[in-house]
Amino acid sequence: MGLTEALIERASAKSALILVPGLLLAYVIVAIVVRPAWQEIKLARMPGTRAPRIKSKLPFGLDFLWGAVTSAQKNQNLAFWNKMLGEAGAYTVEGRIAGRRIVFTADPENIKAILATQFNDYGKGEPFHREWRAFLGDSIFTTDGALWHDSRQLIRPQFVRDRVSDLHVFEKHMQILFRAIANGGALDGENQPVDVEAGNGKPVEITDLFFRFTLDSATEFLLGHDVKSLSHPRQEFADAFGEVQRIQSLISRAGALNGLVPRGQFNRSMKVINNFINTYIERALRLSPEELASKSKSDAGYTFLHALAAYTRDRRVLRDQLIAVLLAGRDTTACTLSWTVYELARHPDVLQKLRAEILSVVGPTRPPTYEDLKSMKYLQSVMNETLRLYPVVPFNVRLALRDTTLPRGGGPDGLEPVKVLKDTPIAYSTLVMQRREDLYPPPGGAAASAPADAFSPDRWATWQPRPWQYIPFNGGPRICIGQQFALTEMAYVLTRLFQRYDRIDNYTHRHPGLKADIVLQPAEGVRVGLWEARAEK
Repeated sequence: MGLTEALIERASAKSALILVPGLLLAYVIVAIVVRPAWQEIKLARMPGTRAPRIKSKLPFGLDFLWGAVTSAQKNQNLAFWNKMLGEAGAYTVEGRIAGRRIVFTADPENIKAILATQFNDYGKGEPFHREWRAFLGDSIFTTDGALWHDSRQLIRPQFVRDRVSDLHVFEKHMQILFRAIANGGALDGENQPVDVEAGNGKPVEITDLFFRFTLDSATEFLLGHDVKSLSHPRQEFADAFGEVQRIQSLISRAGALNGLVPRGQFNRSMKVINNFINTYIERALRLSPEELASKSKSDAGYTFLHALAAYTRDRRVLRDQLIAVLLAGRDTTACTLSWTVYELARHPDVLQKLRAEILSVVGPTRPPTYEDLKSMKYLQSVMNETLRLYPVVPFNVRLALRDTTLPRGGGPDGLEPVKVLKDTPIAYSTLVMQRREDLYPPPGGAAASAPADAFSPDRWATWQPRPWQYIPFNGGPRICIGQQFALTEMAYVLTRLFQRYDRIDNYTHRHPGLKADIVLQPAEGVRVGLWEARAEK
């Protein structure tokens, strides 16, 4: 290297050492001082009021941010929100975290505005899309406007009633699930012999089996080939899927500091997921458009992927929609089933009442029809109550797409509109809202006899939530498109389980914790023993 080049390189390195910290300091000043000051001026000129401030002791709300991340790692998100709202004495609060104003709400009127009545004012926003794109791409869960509308139109036909009511996809996996329960865990190969008699009361971590069951069912429904995770203890794709969700949750909660979250394991896991999905996409795209059209007209071998590939041959579009629907189809159902069994193990009286209804409608062995499932009112109440206490997506966020307001939360009585600047994140929690004691009749009254945080399916016989006070599948134009599919799968699994089993031994002696990476799952799993009913055989 010549002398001139060496001097230039040394000068460039020295300049960079001086320039980079200067640029970083300038960015911090703009982001944390200048921009917030300008926003405060704009807010002062807008009509409306401000929400109560969250408590924060350190500059820029760093203690609050630290608390949000550490509470997520300790599975204490609900306690963190309750503390935040309790200290402010309100269900809508605001704070400035690392220079950015954020509004938090568990008010049904505000959630209604975000999701429905002011739908065009709020959306996912570009920051959310950017943070989640590596995982969920340009799918229905990460986009707004035309992209979102096109994704929804692409997916909607796959969840019409004749597809949702086709229950045979579940039965094959139920039979493997029964063997896995008797085995005490996933089978070591499809042909592993299992002593069903010896399986009675054997401790089993049922959450793991439900995740495997829904993964096998979802991959068969979506791709036409299930991954057989119930028959193989180690499942690389399932492990990668869970790890990506864990890290994605930390990225989201870290806010402006999400760049500090290590992404090495995230990237390695995404490679596993993408390679798995792309294998099936390539198979589908080997078929000509005419072959795909012909296949979609027949039930034999018809899959979600074939239907999508008949509309588009864009590999990225296919990949994004498949992963999004797989996330929704696998995790939400597995978690709700886990919480249901957890509560039934703690409430044997509810289990016996549920089982009596199941036997009266379908008997001890006959697989239920779609009409059977819809006719069982107590089964519906059990699922409703589980989803009330454990909504599948407990915390969510929308971004203000323009200067706007929330209907209430400001003023001395909390009933005045709250002003919201464009690009303000609005975090909302169905988990907190659906457990608010003030939204329920007092215990002991005629309409409801149990506290809001108690599991009581019987409350649904005399009480119905007011609109927007119970939205486990969200609401408005973005209401979960697979809601009926999920409810049908859950009802089918519960019916088949409690046709066969009449007793649950509870080995989960303390609450397993509310793990809220994306969906709400038992942090420590649900450990139970299931006993087969002898008399009905």
